[in-house]
Amino acid sequence: QVQLLESGGGLVQPGGSLRLSCAASGSIFIINAMGWYRQAPGKERELVATIDNRASTNYADSVKGRFTISRDYSKNTVFLQMNSLKPEDTAVYYCNARIAVLPRKYESEYWGQGTQVTVSS
Repeated sequence: QVQLLESGGGLVQPGGSLRLSCAASGSIFIINAMGWYRQAPGKERELVATIDNRASTNYADSVKGRFTISRDYSKNTVFLQMNSLKPEDTAVYYCNARIAVLPRKYESEYWGQGTQVTVSS
C-alpha cells in the first residue's frame, strides 16, 4: 500500500506565501509523476501543477509565475511553493501521485487527504 501525507496548509493574508509538502511512503517501486490539485467550495477539483521524473513541470494558467512545484526524488516528496497568494487560491489542496507499486509494479493513482489553504485578510 501507498500513503501520501500532506502538510503546510493554513491561513495567510493576500500577497503572502505558503509551502505545501507531500511525502509518499509504502511499497513503492517508482513514482512516475507527482502533482497538486485543488478544490474550492462548490467547484470541481482542478489541476494546479505537476512534475514528472524528468523534472518537466506543468502549471494551471491561474498560478503560472506565482507557484513553483519541485520534488526531492530521494525522499519521494513533492513541494508546492505558493507566492503572491490571492483569495481565489482558497481551496483544499490535494497531493496526487502516479506510482508503480511492489511487487507487481503496476502503476496506480493515489491521493492525499487534502490540506486547507485559506487566503483572507
